[in-house]
Amino acid sequence: MNDMTPIQTTLKDWESDQEVRWCPGCGDYAILKAVQRTLPMIGADPKNTVFVSGIGCSSRFPYYVESYGFHTIHGRAPAFATGIKLANPELDVWLVTGDGDGMSIGGNHTMHVLRRNLDCQIMLFNNEIYGLTKGQYSPTSRVGTSSPTSPVGSVDRPALPCAFALGSGARFVARGYDVSKDLPEVLKAAHAHKGAAFIEIFQNCIVYNKDRFDDFTAKGVAAENQIWCTDGEPLLFAKGTKGLSLDHDTLTLKVVDVVDGDWQAADVAVHNVKNRGLAHMLVEMPFGPFPMALGVIYDDPRPTFEGEVVAERAKLIEGKTANLGKLLSKGQTWTVEEKDAAHGLMD
Repeated sequence: MNDMTPIQTTLKDWESDQEVRWCPGCGDYAILKAVQRTLPMIGADPKNTVFVSGIGCSSRFPYYVESYGFHTIHGRAPAFATGIKLANPELDVWLVTGDGDGMSIGGNHTMHVLRRNLDCQIMLFNNEIYGLTKGQYSPTSRVGTSSPTSPVGSVDRPALPCAFALGSGARFVARGYDVSKDLPEVLKAAHAHKGAAFIEIFQNCIVYNKDRFDDFTAKGVAAENQIWCTDGEPLLFAKGTKGLSLDHDTLTLKVVDVVDGDWQAADVAVHNVKNRGLAHMLVEMPFGPFPMALGVIYDDPRPTFEGEVVAERAKLIEGKTANLGKLLSKGQTWTVEEKDAAHGLMD
């Protein structure tokens, strides 16, 4: 988040003149609209906003937002974002990546931008497949995924982006999905966080991994299979008839039944966004026996990377006057006289 004077914009102000070119039905359309709805809500200024992406379907995003944007190289968007933020800490930087771009070739860069805690919003679109390069299985694809590179089913154990983020030292971790009406609220919370805010967004790939997330996003099962995490509120789902409780013997979460709305009697846990241990348990719950945890899962700010770099530089130059000539002549120097130069040429 950046301290800025809010300005009045509308969704239309954030639509560029570029033709949006994703496959019809792609979840990226919904995410784009969610972001364009969110930006006016937070008082963002197009002249102060930068979208940075790597390579992949999601990485076309900067073309479609009427702001500054960089479409960079595979997996390296965090490095570009870091340079942008250090050059001008006042800019509001949004980083757009995918499960292939950000978790495979760019995994190392994703780890370091989180570890350093650069002040930016990191949206990782997770469709559990390589869409742009024609449907190979990705680091987040489930075991058994059939693809051109795993024709009889992938045997790889998938990476969990939110668990990866927490393990890398992220101070803000959230989840949402493309067509969720609550996605703008998640994005607003990410923007309000001072530091690296990591948001995993489940996104439907209509061509190569269609309806992969229907088991928890479809209308008929959403209430039963989603749990939206709200700070200070009990961890309830299935319209309040079930909840998550801490098993004190195993120090793990368990699903409990809630009778007549009495969640205290069922010992349902209350969500605390500053509880890192709870966050780990929520993002690592196996789906099926447990619901999918969504919303703001962890939010515990600490000083930002660029803030500390700026403070360090200010301390180093305090009371000093910039003098390039003095700097260049510092150390071992000598003067070449005209006669010495002529003698050297004669030799």
